[in-house]
Amino acid sequence: MAERMETIRDNVKSIKNKILVMSGKGGVGKTTVAVNLALALADEGFKTGLMDIDLHGPNVARMVGLKKQPEVVEGQIFPPEALPNLKVISISSFVEEDAPVIWRGPMKTTAIYQFLGDVMWGELDFLVIDSPPGTGDEPLTVLQTLTDLVAVVVTTPQAVAVQDVKRAINLVKTMHRDILGIVENMSYLRCPHCGEVIRLFGEGGGKDLENLFKIPLIGSLPFDPALVGFSDTGKSIVTNMRGSELETAYRETVREIVKRVKVQ
Repeated sequence: MAERMETIRDNVKSIKNKILVMSGKGGVGKTTVAVNLALALADEGFKTGLMDIDLHGPNVARMVGLKKQPEVVEGQIFPPEALPNLKVISISSFVEEDAPVIWRGPMKTTAIYQFLGDVMWGELDFLVIDSPPGTGDEPLTVLQTLTDLVAVVVTTPQAVAVQDVKRAINLVKTMHRDILGIVENMSYLRCPHCGEVIRLFGEGGGKDLENLFKIPLIGSLPFDPALVGFSDTGKSIVTNMRGSELETAYRETVREIVKRVKVQ
């Protein structure tokens, strides 16, 4: 085990910033946020990696339109580049489409160790890690393994989502890792006809968490129905929705992230 940890440390030492994107519950758009933050970082010129550790529900590859397969050479895995400045690895590249991943904790931990220790990321400004919702094996393994990791926690304004996010925040605190910020997703819908702001899931959830935990709210992302089609077809909103309220909100969130980390 000590040798494995040493291999991982050596392999990721050229990655300046490692960001775990997590949520307390499903349905808050965590993967959508992780994917589009990575796309926006890459579009801004940062060398970015995107790691999908949602082993039972891997959607990252589809959402970035990844067509290439990773190359495996003598046990080393070379991640494909989905777009300029964006390397991606997902368990979906190693299993048949629609095949369930029927793994218990030890196998999931082994897979994550491989993603961290055997994938040749090279020099990166950011590694964005999309975890499954909740506080299970996958986020726990990453939090235990990467001592310089920071977390971004995704919620919606809804009270139920906020309650579950508190558990995720407390997990990160228990592991003595830093939380970079809170992202409130689906904060509102702007009516395309009259411009009225519609609060689909209530309001104030992100701000309440900010006040309670003294963690900055670094982004409030509107709901845009057009996003669904782009995600399903693997098209980036940062290039296909330029100038939209949603794209602008992602850019602003990325700027808040960059302000708080090491990029030089």
